[in-house]
Amino acid sequence: MAEITAGMVKELRELTGLGMMECKKALSEADGDLKAAEDLLRIRSGAKASKAAGRVAAEGVVAASLSADGKTGALVEVNCETDFVGKNDDFVAFARDVAAAVAASGTTDVAALADVALATGASIEDTRKALVMKLGENISLRRAVRGQTAGHLATYLHGARIGVLIDLEGGDEALGKDLAMHIAASKPLCVSSEQVNPELLAREREIYTAQAAESGKPADIVAKMVEGRIAKYLAEVTLLGQDFVKDPEQKVEKLLKTRSAKVNAFHMFVVGEGIEKKPVEDFAAEVAAAAGQVQKQ
Repeated sequence: MAEITAGMVKELRELTGLGMMECKKALSEADGDLKAAEDLLRIRSGAKASKAAGRVAAEGVVAASLSADGKTGALVEVNCETDFVGKNDDFVAFARDVAAAVAASGTTDVAALADVALATGASIEDTRKALVMKLGENISLRRAVRGQTAGHLATYLHGARIGVLIDLEGGDEALGKDLAMHIAASKPLCVSSEQVNPELLAREREIYTAQAAESGKPADIVAKMVEGRIAKYLAEVTLLGQDFVKDPEQKVEKLLKTRSAKVNAFHMFVVGEGIEKKPVEDFAAEVAAAAGQVQKQ
């Protein structure tokens, strides 16, 4: 059997990012063949990833990428299981690399992105599997969006948990940043009232109508009350209707007009949004309950 030196273990660790003992064991099984050991670890990391895939990954980060000319950009959400791993440097770097790959490739379909190469030359999926092996948690690319415009794009990350990509015509870089920050803070559903989902609007109208009817006022007054509530609702959920966070006395729509600017679209990702998290188990309470059952028997 070939001698496994510290240098060989170090080289394999640099290639895979995995632990010393895992690398040493793989080199021993591969009789010192570095390439074979690397392949063996890739196989094992894939197996470990599949075992972890069933666990809920609702933590993580949002990462953004923007081209130098501001014409192309991307936003991605990469999930893990714990906040601790979500702050890991390698995990955060992976998310940033994926965002750059999405912007460069134009691919946003999560399944198709598995085969897209990162700047390192390795595929996103191989890199993900190696990271699962290294960090011991399920890691998944949840969603990705790419923007390309004749105007200019702006991005904003609130920490690493909220990310915004906005497509803007006119204005300048500072305005784009301010608007992206506003979206992260105020969370509008869409740009204008015309874009509000009709089903959502109909549901709100039904609720307001029922509420207004309880007032006992005449039908024409009730109708006016409902329309007033709908107008207020639209102002709250649309970017143009909202009060600008840096100047609440001014609507975003007015701000854009004064700057001869227009928002074409925006995307916002919030980490874990819509993912059902499993309740944290109270292990001490569970043990106490079990002990109580034993005493009763």
